[in-house]
Order: sequence, then C-alpha cells, then structure tokens
Amino acid sequence: MMPEHPDPSEQHASRLLSRSPHPYHRQNSDLLDSSDHLAYKSSTTGERLDVPPAYSGTSREITPSDDSGTEADDEHFLKGLPAPRRLRKGLRGRNEVFSGTATPIPSPALDEEGPRFSHNLKKEANLGRIPRSLADRIRRGKETIRRSTELVIIAFLCALLYTNPQVQPILRRWDREICICIGVSATLVVLYPLRLIMWSYRRRTPSRKIPITIPTSFDPAPLFYPPTITLFVSLLLAVGNEVVLLPNMVLAVCSLPPSLIPAVSGNDQGCDPLHWILSCTPLFLRGPLKPDATSMVTLPLAISLEHATLLYPLHQNLCSVLHTLTATSLLTAELQLLSVALLNLLLLSSSPQAVILKSLLWVGGLDILVTCSQAIKCGVYLARVPKWRFKKKTNPSKPASNFFSGIMSWRRVRHDLFHAPVDSSSCSSCEAFDDAEDSDPPGSTVSGVPHRAKSMSDGGGSTGLEGLAPSTATVTYGVTANIVDAKPSLRRHTMLGVGHLPRKSYTHTPSGRRKRTASHSVRAFSSLTQEQAIARKWIYAAYVYICILGAIFLPLPFVGVRRVITDEALHGQDPVGWALGYLFGDLSRFRWEVISRNLEQWICLPPRSSGEIEHSQLVGWVDYVRQSYVGQGNTRLVLSAYFVSVIVVGLTVVFRLSPVYEVDTRRKVFHFMMVAMFLPATYIDPAFAALALSVVLALFLLLDLLRASQLPPLSKPLASFLEPYVDGRDLRGPVVISHIFLLVGCAIPLWLSLGSLPRTGIGYLEGWEVPTREVSMVSGVVCVGLGDAAASLIGRRYGRRKWLWGGGKSLEGSVAFAFAVFIGLTAARLWLRIGGWPATNGTQDTWSAALQKTGMCAATSSLTEAVLTGGNDNVIVPVVLWTCVKSLGV
Repeated sequence: MMPEHPDPSEQHASRLLSRSPHPYHRQNSDLLDSSDHLAYKSSTTGERLDVPPAYSGTSREITPSDDSGTEADDEHFLKGLPAPRRLRKGLRGRNEVFSGTATPIPSPALDEEGPRFSHNLKKEANLGRIPRSLADRIRRGKETIRRSTELVIIAFLCALLYTNPQVQPILRRWDREICICIGVSATLVVLYPLRLIMWSYRRRTPSRKIPITIPTSFDPAPLFYPPTITLFVSLLLAVGNEVVLLPNMVLAVCSLPPSLIPAVSGNDQGCDPLHWILSCTPLFLRGPLKPDATSMVTLPLAISLEHATLLYPLHQNLCSVLHTLTATSLLTAELQLLSVALLNLLLLSSSPQAVILKSLLWVGGLDILVTCSQAIKCGVYLARVPKWRFKKKTNPSKPASNFFSGIMSWRRVRHDLFHAPVDSSSCSSCEAFDDAEDSDPPGSTVSGVPHRAKSMSDGGGSTGLEGLAPSTATVTYGVTANIVDAKPSLRRHTMLGVGHLPRKSYTHTPSGRRKRTASHSVRAFSSLTQEQAIARKWIYAAYVYICILGAIFLPLPFVGVRRVITDEALHGQDPVGWALGYLFGDLSRFRWEVISRNLEQWICLPPRSSGEIEHSQLVGWVDYVRQSYVGQGNTRLVLSAYFVSVIVVGLTVVFRLSPVYEVDTRRKVFHFMMVAMFLPATYIDPAFAALALSVVLALFLLLDLLRASQLPPLSKPLASFLEPYVDGRDLRGPVVISHIFLLVGCAIPLWLSLGSLPRTGIGYLEGWEVPTREVSMVSGVVCVGLGDAAASLIGRRYGRRKWLWGGGKSLEGSVAFAFAVFIGLTAARLWLRIGGWPATNGTQDTWSAALQKTGMCAATSSLTEAVLTGGNDNVIVPVVLWTCVKSLGV
C-alpha cells in the first residue's frame, strides 16, 4: 500500500510556499551512516506493508528521464551546487524516497489514502471530491502495458533457456530445487495483495471489496530482475560447472524485495528471520542427486551447506555496506545485482582472471574500507567547510599569551559568564556557530542603558533625559555624544540614541529569520585556520595513499592484494615478475637480460616457439600465426599499443568536439572507443582482454574514490576532467557511475563467457589459454558500444514517435538500437568464422538460421532497453543480450 504521510508542520508548509527557490536543498549535510538500512520499517501491526517515508523535499512533475544516459546533455551552470533530488524512473509524480532506501517494491495503493501535502493547497483540498480523470486511467493503462511487456520478455528468456539442449539436462537433475525456488517466490507475490486487503480491513472499513489500486509510479524492477537474472545466468554457467546453481538459488530468494516478506517481529535491523528461513528452503528440501549428476562433494569449488545457509545475512549486510558507500548513486535493483555478483565472485571464482578480480575488489576494497574510511570521511567533512568559516589568523602585534591565558582565555570567560561576544571583530562566520542561548533575550539593555532616547521634539522639547538619575544621564549623554561624533545623524533634528544601534544577533538575520546552524561535522573544523585546514587535508591524503600502497604490496596472507594473487592465481609466482614475462617474454633482448642476470626465478619466461607447430593442433589460422610467428607475449604488446592508440585518438576527438557538440555526442565517442578496442581484440586473446578490463575497473573505482574524498592532489584534476561528461545519474549521488557502468557493461558478458568455457595452458600460463570462442563474448561491447550509442544519437535527432507508454524513448531510437546490435553480432560472427576459431556448441548454423537468431536477440535487447526503468540499461541489457545469444547458440 502507499504510505499515509502525516500532515507537515506549519514551518515546513511555509517553506514549501516560500517564493525563495530551493531546488538543491539538502536535508542533511552529514554523510550517510551505516545505520541506514535498505529494508523497510515494520508497521505496528507486525507486517511490513509500509514503504519508507517519502523525501520531505519538494517534488515537481517533470518529463520522465532516462537512466541509461541517453538524456545526458544537461547544462552545467549548477555543477558547483549539491546534487539535485532527481526523480527516479518509475517514481514520477511522487516525492522521491531518500537514497537507496527506496523501494525494493512500491506497494499498490489503497483507495482510502490519507491526505498528502502538495504545492497547491487549494487543489489538494479539493482532491478528494474530484473523480479519477480519464487521463489518469489512460496513463495507468499504458503503464500496465509497459510492465506486461517486461513480463513477456522474462517469459521469453525462460522459454529460450528451457529449449536449450545443454540446459535441459541440468533442469532435469535440479528440477526439485528449481521448483522450490520458483514456488517460494511465486507464493510470496500472490500472497502480497491478500496481505494488503487484510491489513486494510483491520485498519478501516473500505468502500470497496478489493480496496487496492496499483499506482502509476509502480516499478517492479526490483522484483523482476535480481531474482530472474541470477537464475538465468547460473543455469547457463552450470553447463560447465553445476556447483554455481544451488548457491544462486539461495541468492535469488535473498534478493526478493523485503516488502514481500511478512515481518515476524516489530524491529527491523537488516535481517528478517522469516526471509532467512525461506532463502534456505532449496537447501533443506532438496532431493537426492540423480544418478547422472555430479556430487557436490567432489566438485572443487563446492561450498558446504553450513556456508550456504549464511548467504542471506551476508547478502543483507553487503547490501547495507554498499548502500552506505554509494548512497543514492545506485537504484535498488542495481544494488541487489551488485551484491549477488560480488558474492559469486567471492565464493565461486576459480579461473586466474576471476581470482585476480576477486583480489582487487574484495581484498583491496576491504583493506581500504577498514583503514581509510574515517580519514576519507574527515576529508569530505573538511572540504565542505567554506573558507570564510575558518578561524581568522591571530594578530601578530598582540602580546604573546601567558600560561594562564593558554589554559583559559579571558574572552572565553566573559563569553561564558556574561554572554559577551568572543571576538569583537568577528564576522558572519562567528554567527553561524553561536547557539540560541548565547544571545541576549529581546528587550534587554546594553550596559544598563535604555534602548531608545526620545526625540528633541517629543513632549515639548523634552530630551528624554530628565527622568534619569544624574549618573545615568551622564553616562547616556556621554555614549550619545560619542556616537554622534563617530557617525553623523541620519535624521534632522534628532538626537541619535543607543537604541538605533541594536546589538547584532547571533541566531537571527536582520529580517528576523533564524540562521541555519552548521552541522556537527562542520563545527568540528571551525576552530582551524585556513592554513591548518590545508595542512590537515594533506595529512589525510598522505595517510590514505600510504594505506592504499600497503593494501597492494603488504606481504600478508588474506590482507595484501599482491600476496593473495601470488598464492591463489599465479601458483606462487610474484605478480610483477609474472607480468613482465607475460608481456615481454618473447623479446630477445629482454630474455637475454633476464638470463644473464639470473632472474629466471622471479621473471617467468615462456618457452620459445619453434615455428613448426602443426596447424591442426591450433584453433585457427589467427592463433597459429600468433603462437608460431609473432609470439604470445608480442601479441599482447601489440594489443596494448593498439589500445593506447585508440584511447589517444578518442580523447583527441573528444577534446576537439567539446566546444562544438553537446555532451551526449561527446560521451558516445567513449562508447565507440570501447567497440574499436575490444570487438576485434577479444577473440585474439580473451584472457588478456578480461585481465585488462579487471585492472581498469579496479583503477576506475580507486580514482573515483580519490575524487569523491576531495583529498589533494588528485581530487580536483579528476573532478575537472569528468565534469564535462557527467549527466543526471552522476549528480544523483557521490559516485560518478557513467564510465564505470560503461566498462562493466562491456566486461560482464566476457567474464561470464569465460566462466563457462574450458581452459588450457602449461606452466605459469596454466588457465590463461581459451581454445574456443563464442559470439556472446562481445555481446556487451556490441550492446553498450553500438546499440546504446546508436539509440541515443538517432533517437535525439530523428525521434518523433514515442512508445505507447511515453517517456524519453522513441521508436526510431529503438529501431536504431536493434539494427546496430544486429550489425555488431553479425560482424562478430563473421570475424569468428574468418579467424578459424571453432564454435563452442560444436555445430555451425547456416547463415539464414544465424541471422534469424541474431534478429531475435537484437529485438529482445532493444525492447528491454525501451521498457526498462528500474535499473541501468548499461548493465541489465547486456546481460539480457548475453542470455539470448548464449541460449540460442548464435
């Protein structure tokens, strides 16, 4: 059900009706604390039916935007201000819930909703007497069609998996566990509206028998995508290793929205006992293994049942930590998928590339989180303090303070005892940190003198001093004389009194408005001078950089990234020496230097290729040339030089387009750079491409952490470089996600494909050779690099016909997306045939059948991109396309 918001206070109402614009009003300047949880707060009746309270800031009905980044040409004249509260897709027309604690699933609304505060109070007062308009019913119908289309896409993917000949044996062996997982999820979804009806009848007497209406802001993405994508990907990966299936069934149930689960206790601290029990049902009720199934005990990467039962609390706590780190940058579906992916990487990684990625993200990430979180938080707090609020420099002409003044300043004593100002020369920075009790009450006098002296014309020429005692009159006359000498009178025939110089208020502005008090995090640094603040920033930065270097090179097991990679991925070889041999091992001069200096124990040299390897033993003529004539190491050097040249050319084009074209056009240059780099190079050496993407992802995350920390010297240059290319999604939270999601969307299909393919290799290169290739390896590059770029460029310039459900997507853009994906997959298949690499499925379809399958994949991905609202299409759409390509065997 939709929440019944309480009536706001009069102060909040006056704030909303104020004519002063506050589009970027921030409710709290402090960082999010780890106590902010994803789960909903339980209702008083014991069932978790209320969504979290809506964000109290103002909302405005706007044209629905696109989280995919195709509406990226935002103006940058407000970039210096805090990030705006942008309404999320699927939540238009409502106040946005705060940060990632947003809906896992917005509840359908009851008809008898409580009053809500609106900008127009007159319309709000008459809202209950106005029947539902025809436009509202039409909009609900369009949203129904949109969500039904999403269900059709998911059902189509299920059908593709069910008809896949390699997945069918797995479905037969794990039919009981899969049915339990699907049955638990379906039962919770079916019981949810019944629970709403029961809740409504307990609280009031509804006017209809079924008092439920689905709001137009209803977005089922957190219900659709995390569980289904988890199951689909695990079924396709289980073809090569069935151990991944059972843990992902548990994670699929764990990723269900918490609002579907009836709360068994009044408190909600992150882990729901009933949800925990339901997530373990595939473990408790699993049947005996079929005769042709492989026992989990014999599998090398199997996790025990005891560890599998702990997946739910691990998943919930990981979501909480990720939400604290990313704040409002990730939607709920994205957060759930990220947690599931990280847990799979932690528990099920076996290949050297996956272990290296796990070491970079888990080991390095945890090291930095534990050692640097407090320093980074202090650096962010310190960066939020304006320069004018820092303490001014002390006057060097003043006498040096003695021992007693060092203990307690006399000005501080006067301030505490007599409420005197601490510094007579204070500026507005002092006012911001004084509390209400530090100022004098209204009507008080200054030094025992009345506030106002009468005019000379009052009371027949009375001066207003007759009624005073002689001493008082003398003091008053002296003060008045001094004031007249200091400042000329503003009115003629008037004796200026002390009342014309009221004491400056430390809590209110001259107009009577209460000043905004600074947060506790800002007050902690108010006693520093600007020079001390700069020095402290450099201290924080030095500490963070030292911790990062220690996390990488510290030779401790389970702590240092280098040590973990050595032990788990490289069979005891040092990563630096291994990398030198991996890249330069085929250079004659390098080999001579290594052998002559007796460095063979540190640097691994590959065996010399004799050039007489039989062609039949290789996977294609391209690989034959690579191994026999060019050399594997030299090939990687050529690919590295090619990558660098593409980056240099792309950046040159971007810089030349900056003063001419809009932001969206410049951003798409980076998409084409990814296509130019990885579409031809992935088939040549897929393991090297996966390793390069892993290292670059870790580097992107580290650089964005340094940028968000606002610590010198890298923070400002990074922010200045990224500023011209950010869009509304990047302003939604502290993480600039555009370039990270672009890289992740291109890399995930390649990583998943390598997880399902066999590996070869000898010596120190064991596990680094992939004998087969498949088109699904480059599906992410084709989807993000070609499809998304084509949809944005064509849709913005030629898009005239919108989809039935509205929004920012056009039919022309979707057609361009499908056509670009079709061309990209066809080119990938053509390059696969030209290179001579054998297909993974062992069968070669005719070109007519392959083109039909490619068209189905392109249409499905384009339709998914058009209807998707609750997730970033640079992540979800590539996974959907990979599922289609892998299931159809393109």
